[in-house]
Amino acid sequence: MKHSYDLMISGRDHQRLVTHLLGDGNEAAAILLCRGLAPVREKLMVQSVRLVPYEECRSRQPDWITWPGKHLSAAMDKAEDDGMAIILIHSHPGGFPFFSEQDDRSDREIIPGIFAGWSGPVPLSGHGSAIMTPPGAIRGRLYSSDGTAHPIGRIFVAGDDIQVFDHADPERPAPMPFGTEMTRALGELHACIVGVSGTGSVMAEQAGRMGFGALTLIDFDLLEHKNLNRILGSSLEDAERGAIKVEVAAKAARRHRPEIEINPVAKTIFDRSAVLAAAKADVIFCCVDSAEGRYICDLIAQAFMIPLIDMGVTIPTRKVRGGGRVAVADVLGRIDYVQPGGATLADRLVFTSASLRSEYLARVDPEAYANEVNEGYIRGAPQEAPSVLALNMRAASAAMLEFIARMFPYRQEANGSFARTVFALGEGEEEHFSEANFEPSGASLATGLVEPLLGIPDLGA
Repeated sequence: MKHSYDLMISGRDHQRLVTHLLGDGNEAAAILLCRGLAPVREKLMVQSVRLVPYEECRSRQPDWITWPGKHLSAAMDKAEDDGMAIILIHSHPGGFPFFSEQDDRSDREIIPGIFAGWSGPVPLSGHGSAIMTPPGAIRGRLYSSDGTAHPIGRIFVAGDDIQVFDHADPERPAPMPFGTEMTRALGELHACIVGVSGTGSVMAEQAGRMGFGALTLIDFDLLEHKNLNRILGSSLEDAERGAIKVEVAAKAARRHRPEIEINPVAKTIFDRSAVLAAAKADVIFCCVDSAEGRYICDLIAQAFMIPLIDMGVTIPTRKVRGGGRVAVADVLGRIDYVQPGGATLADRLVFTSASLRSEYLARVDPEAYANEVNEGYIRGAPQEAPSVLALNMRAASAAMLEFIARMFPYRQEANGSFARTVFALGEGEEEHFSEANFEPSGASLATGLVEPLLGIPDLGA
């Protein structure tokens, strides 16, 4: 699981680059301002893209470009003020997938000037350059202050699809889904599962057996007898000794995959160490049932540019006429895919300020909250040990398949049509909502390790 620096680009910024850099068959250029995550993880996140206008370039040919230095100077000022790195990217519209001798000469002239003009601390990553070839593959490299170049190991594009451009072969197509090549590719990925109870234990079981190379499991809770009917891998002995849920899940995964890297974090997600642990992941599966938990996962996904898949299940009830008996009205599940820079869970009203306030009140002032009932899975009929394993499995399976569809495409329709999936088992229906159904509010992207973490004072260093 050890890599050189990774670079993360949102799907929207990648599409802007494709349109500009490959627009007319001539070389074009752009400047990427990137925030680093070192020492938490060797990762750069593209926070903003500055396109160099065609008309301002002195020369643009299919194999050559000369562009004015004023754009680089302005980008340096901004990057230095915000502690960001600079990557200069241009296109090879003819499809040549390597850095050319011209590119090498250009970097030897320009990159030292960036370091020389830098008056503050140099980013740990250094600065770099990159090339784009049709239809959008990227290869990049980073320079240290002594002029040594190091390849960017992987470039992630997290949009409707999750694309990974590996330095060894950035134009290699995505592996076929559900085959051995998919298993190999998953072995290079790190998944974070927040909440390892009902749906979370099923997600951990899937992730471990499907071949993810590393897992971070986050949950503060202890196993109880009432959990045994819905937490995979748990035992009566675990319940009797009050085992930590993340340790139970980690132990279960290691039984069949001793080589897997597992980081069990016995903390609430509203803890600085848990947030930093989640920041190391390539994908986050949110399996909590609280508004506060989803709120933090939502912020993490945008701050660290990590694709987020959130899921939830519920069983609404109704009163039967003549006797007041309670009956199941439907059996519902929801899966949301949230991409960096796209509509967040907050934008989709998965939680609201009212629900956040209600949970906060329950935590800090239980008496004031006494009249508000937390009903868990079954609305209108609180249950200590609901028998919902089959429903949890249905939702968790749909969530994992959602991730597979994004990274190893298999759908006949575009993934953009599946930003949200809602299934109603009582009615036997499934409904899909596209990205266009939700309006992004422009949440802060790629804030990374800027203090206070996630903009929340309680998470500050």
